[in-house]
Amino acid sequence: MGKPTGFLEHGRELPKKLDPSVRIEDNKEFVLNEEFGDKINTQASRCMDCGVPFCHSGCPIGNIIPEFNDAVYRDSWEEAWNILSSTNNFPEFTGRVCPSPCESACVLGINQDPITICNIEKTIVETAYREGYAKPKTPRSRTGKTIAIIGSGPAGLAAAEQLNSAGHSVTVFERDEKVGGLLRFGIPDFKLGMDVIDRKINLMAEAGVEFKVNQHIGVDVNAQQLRQEFDVVLLTGGSTVPRDLPIPGRELKGVHFAMEFLGQNNRRANDMDLKTKEIHAKGKHVVVIGGGDTGSDCVGTSNRHGAASITQVEIMPIPPEKRPANMPWPQYPMIMKTTTSHEEGCERHWNILTKEFISDDNGNVTGLRIADIVWQDAKPGERPGFDEVANSERVIPCDMAFLAMGFLHPEPTGVLAQLDIKLDERGNVATDGFATNQKGVFAAGDMRTGQSLVVRCINEGRESAREVDNYLMGGTNLEAKSDSLMLSA
Repeated sequence: MGKPTGFLEHGRELPKKLDPSVRIEDNKEFVLNEEFGDKINTQASRCMDCGVPFCHSGCPIGNIIPEFNDAVYRDSWEEAWNILSSTNNFPEFTGRVCPSPCESACVLGINQDPITICNIEKTIVETAYREGYAKPKTPRSRTGKTIAIIGSGPAGLAAAEQLNSAGHSVTVFERDEKVGGLLRFGIPDFKLGMDVIDRKINLMAEAGVEFKVNQHIGVDVNAQQLRQEFDVVLLTGGSTVPRDLPIPGRELKGVHFAMEFLGQNNRRANDMDLKTKEIHAKGKHVVVIGGGDTGSDCVGTSNRHGAASITQVEIMPIPPEKRPANMPWPQYPMIMKTTTSHEEGCERHWNILTKEFISDDNGNVTGLRIADIVWQDAKPGERPGFDEVANSERVIPCDMAFLAMGFLHPEPTGVLAQLDIKLDERGNVATDGFATNQKGVFAAGDMRTGQSLVVRCINEGRESAREVDNYLMGGTNLEAKSDSLMLSA
């Protein structure tokens, strides 16, 4: 522990951000981390080095947080990088987009503001790249075993780096023209720039991971062919079937799934082929349906387009401002979250039922009919119902609507159908551990669990790599998440 009194002497502080009126002029990152200077050492000194570090139980990949905080406090940046990268393949991603469940579990957070773990992590990784600590994880020797990974999101990439470091020959197949999956075509550049993704992909390629793009397995290439060519096939294609909104007018022009909008904007911002008809919010009255992070990303992107107005609606009740009694520390609490995108301008409404899209004579959406609802108390074992508030129905302006209500399951056609992969009752890939019903075929990430966080997908990739390595070699030396550190919350 670097400074036993640090948490008593200093409060929580984060880097400044560009003013919203400035940052919406482009798609670049806007957190002024480089101006934070020595304050990062002060923030690291607040870590209490708890006898029982509950931040470990909050972190899905078991990051060794007190130890890298101590190293940062002592200005031992290479040591901090070595500690962080031992458990996390992609701190450059999680340091930017993780919702920080570790901070919710921080012991200091019981009666003070928690440690700024996420920002410390981001600073460690940026220092590592600047100083040359981040290097390819090249194996000492090769095993002769070959692995095909289908999908290049965080689960697939984590598994690829781990399995390559174990000496296996790994080929990652991606259906788009660049690697990254939803990291590249789902998360806006102002949160995670493509340059950040590319520098990590370049390191992995230097280490020997082979990437094949424009390869839609199950469409361009028969999946059975890969089973014959490779010793193992690992499915990490994600949960890509979005939840739809089956109300009248859904077919109108101007109503889009969120990922159509977000993916296209990332392409536009990086001078790539849009691939589909342009979706642009300039001058539009935008309605975002769904109150989660994807909805927030639609808000931020619409602000950068110059939308006339942005309204975000959510069917669920407004979350509490503070941790509720039924979500005690160290659980991750469902509380009111105001993102940087919301700060840039947006009207937000909860307890809203969306009833109908209204059109003009040319089939363009012009309005959305909504009503207020009141939720009922749930009966034991049942989902709660709701009642519509009398005389609350109204139509709000809507020239463009984005459906951001989450994802249901992976695409059942294509690769899953060709390999005759068994699915569970939710439509996800059914597994025993990470093994599917087909010998030598494994699955990890959202394709197996349903939609989740980037950090959980990284853990899925790492843990599946251990199982694949054990399957091929009869044992594994790949790092495991330390069960001794993971506490039952």
